[in-house]
Amino acid sequence: QVQLVESGGGLVQAGGSLRLSCAASGRTFSRHAMGWFRQAPGKEREAVATISWSGGTTYYADFVKGRFTISRDNAKNTVYLQMNSLKSEDTAVYYCAGKEAAIAVVRFRPDYWGQGTQVTVSS
Repeated sequence: QVQLVESGGGLVQAGGSLRLSCAASGRTFSRHAMGWFRQAPGKEREAVATISWSGGTTYYADFVKGRFTISRDNAKNTVYLQMNSLKSEDTAVYYCAGKEAAIAVVRFRPDYWGQGTQVTVSS
């Protein structure tokens, strides 16, 4: 079992930046694909960015390409999401999630989730 704790959310003005962190504990997550997902009020949860367990392969949703960067530090059991040029439509609860997977997998249905962190972008 892997436990995830997100941090770094908050209130930021449009055009600003935030860096989310996701700390994992429990079983090692070094062979787990990880990702960030988000859910805005009244909308379904959607994938934002994911990363393979090696860190060598990433996936980004079209709406964040060029603005967000996902990375991981397996030695620290931590996944990051650097969010730049934030827009009001990025306002949502952001969740970290993961799944044990093969080396290059970046599209997956998570087996476990964090509790989420609120990101609010004011226009």
